[in-house]
Amino acid sequence: DASDDAAASAAAAQAAQAPTFEFRNDLIGQNIPPEFIPSCDKGAQESVKKGPLVGSPVEGIRVVLLDGVTHPVDSSDMAFRAAMAGALRTTIPKAQPAILEPIMALQVTVPTEFQGDVLGGINQRRGLITHSEVSDDGMTSTVDADVPLANMFGYSTVLRSQTQGKGEFTMEYKSHERVSPDVQAEMVKKYQEDYAAKVAASK
Repeated sequence: DASDDAAASAAAAQAAQAPTFEFRNDLIGQNIPPEFIPSCDKGAQESVKKGPLVGSPVEGIRVVLLDGVTHPVDSSDMAFRAAMAGALRTTIPKAQPAILEPIMALQVTVPTEFQGDVLGGINQRRGLITHSEVSDDGMTSTVDADVPLANMFGYSTVLRSQTQGKGEFTMEYKSHERVSPDVQAEMVKKYQEDYAAKVAASK
């Protein structure tokens, strides 16, 4: 429902982090004139905005400039940007990149009679149960789990249905983690198919 989508969207905004990126100039000498070093940095930053797997930003990357060549006529800001972007397009796939997804720390509180259904529902959403306890009077159960944000849309509606409207949950961003190999393969395949279709439609 709308409130659930709003909660998940707010969590998505919280989960969105600036890509981690470091550019280091280890160039010895002036094979690349100093005025073009920022161009190399900009070219690298532009390149990592769209990764090779599914077009998402690349995180956790360090770019080290070791050497280069200049041309008296063709060297320019745009030329060095393009050269650096091309170098990263070639290099990143060789580093065995992985797709990351935001993981949410989920806590669900329900009447104990509904605990089994709630646990099953979390498992269906690829959630990992991290803790579960029952209150001293045995009436209420609290379940903690780590769940991919992508699988949390619509959860409040499902929880209400599972618990006759008596269940409550909270969630907050926890971390980014690698998707499983099968999920990554599926995502890459879909991205490539969508990209091919877009290219075909533009012709």
